[in-house]
Amino acid sequence: MTAATQTHVATDLHRHKLSIFRSLQLSGKHQDDFKEFLCGWGAAFINISLTFPINKVIFRQMLDGIHLHAAVQQLKLDGLYYLYRGYFPPLIQKTVSVSVMFGTYNEYSQYIRNSFPSVPSLLSLSISAILAGSTEALLMPFERIQTLLQDRQYHHRFHNTFHAMWELRRFGVKEYFRGLTPILIRNGSSNVLFFGFRGKIKEYLPPSHTCFGHTFQDFISGAVIGALISTLFYPVNVIKAKMQVQCGTRFLSFSEAFALTYYERNCNIQKLFCGVHINYTRAFLSWGIINSSYERLKTLLY
Repeated sequence: MTAATQTHVATDLHRHKLSIFRSLQLSGKHQDDFKEFLCGWGAAFINISLTFPINKVIFRQMLDGIHLHAAVQQLKLDGLYYLYRGYFPPLIQKTVSVSVMFGTYNEYSQYIRNSFPSVPSLLSLSISAILAGSTEALLMPFERIQTLLQDRQYHHRFHNTFHAMWELRRFGVKEYFRGLTPILIRNGSSNVLFFGFRGKIKEYLPPSHTCFGHTFQDFISGAVIGALISTLFYPVNVIKAKMQVQCGTRFLSFSEAFALTYYERNCNIQKLFCGVHINYTRAFLSWGIINSSYERLKTLLY
């Protein structure tokens, strides 16, 4: 074999090795991207299982404008059988939603950084968060069904999740997406705040070098930003509940639903925040659990 042939063979081998190495790198990257989705799913599953009854109390306060004690009394009268009624839709919707939130945010961020490296980091974060929130909105039929199942006026009309899904079909596909506008407003804006501030809050906490300490830091940073976001967008969720509790009637616009709710609450803005106290308590727990669970699952998988 001549020297030139040897050089050619060596070059081909080198290129082949590089090709394999790049393939492994891409494979590892795709696996890491998948893990972002998986960690988000697991974190939401843990959260929903622990906090669903609290969420149901909040929903009754949102819908009827009643105080905590009255909402709890309603659930007591409904009985234990109905306590977890409506659990399945948020379990599907929230686990997939949080999975999509973390996973697509990571995907959009990487795409913008790689394709448009000159874009400022804050703008890149905002665009990625809004796109992730808009992608989450595709799952809103589950949130729509949850609303119907949690409202006591539909206890005897819809037997369960699948029955409600089947019954809504006669009103058309649009019925599954009733209340889309407030969901888009809430998802995009809250994602920007969550991804923008959760790391910054953690920086202000006392440093720790233990697993428990890191978990506690992640819980507090997620809990604080979650409670803040939940409070800021609470009236948006009130309007969403008003829009989604309708079934088979004319669709209300966001402004119409706001005006109707405002009038029903005796033109008192403060009453649009009825239930906000237990809501930010629930959000504090929920997003603390989600953020800390996500980071711990990420540590295990990576």
